[in-house]
Amino acid sequence: MNINQLRYFVAAAEAKSFTSAAAQYYISQTAVTQQIKALEEIVGVPLFDRTSRPISLTPAGNAFLIDAKAILERVNGAMDRVQEASVGFVGSLRVGYTKGYEDSELSKTLRAFRSEYPNVLISCYRNDTDALAAGLLRGEYDIIFTWDSTELAKDKNTVTHAVESDPLMVAVYSAHPLASRKTLQRSELRNEGILYMTPSSTGESAGDQHFFDLYRNAGYAPNIVFRSNDAESILMMVAAGEGISLLPSYVTKEHGNTEQLVFIPLEGAEETVEIIAAWLKEGNNPVLKRFTDFVWGGEK
Repeated sequence: MNINQLRYFVAAAEAKSFTSAAAQYYISQTAVTQQIKALEEIVGVPLFDRTSRPISLTPAGNAFLIDAKAILERVNGAMDRVQEASVGFVGSLRVGYTKGYEDSELSKTLRAFRSEYPNVLISCYRNDTDALAAGLLRGEYDIIFTWDSTELAKDKNTVTHAVESDPLMVAVYSAHPLASRKTLQRSELRNEGILYMTPSSTGESAGDQHFFDLYRNAGYAPNIVFRSNDAESILMMVAAGEGISLLPSYVTKEHGNTEQLVFIPLEGAEETVEIIAAWLKEGNNPVLKRFTDFVWGGEK
């Protein structure tokens, strides 16, 4: 049994004519009658009463028509879904993002995309910057949002797009001597214990080196009393008076100044964190193309 046999059968049954069914599919009447005869041999019973004019279905034919139409509807639906998937209307998108970035505008972007493409499943994964980069190169993510601490922009296999530049904020507990300041310079933090938020799991990435260079340019080596890539743990320790921290504004803006925490802008054009999106140049997920076009209008 094949799909064409079912199509010819349904067409003949609905038109009550082999000739009309043949015209519908631009084939000869002989071809239609041969295919329907083959179908009857497969199911083992006559489907048409050929003695009547016009032709009519037998009781078995009437029963089979219901199932045949249901089968064709499912086949057509499957073909439509395949076509939609091939151009990114349905499917899935695996998004990796750096720790702390859950408080950014990313969720709004994903929600807007899903509103446009409701049949796409967006799955999100929170990880360290180095783990995100490695996972992207292994094909575990379709796109990642991260600090470029592993210099993905230099990798010939990836495409990167600047997403935002976030100023660094100094987080202090509310009773700290610096809490009343409107702005601070890195050089003024020389004597402070630093709760260092590292972009990587090792603390030895290119991103880490960049921040250590900023301390060196300010004339000192930082007194790092604790390091972590978990912003919430660092903020808990800041509130407990264990030290101060420098955090991107996408982490601090959702908290705001409270009775326990105060966030002070750090002066200097270089005192920022650059967030990029990165994806594989040879990625074959059509949903990814839909997403990048949706967010950036096809920019690269």
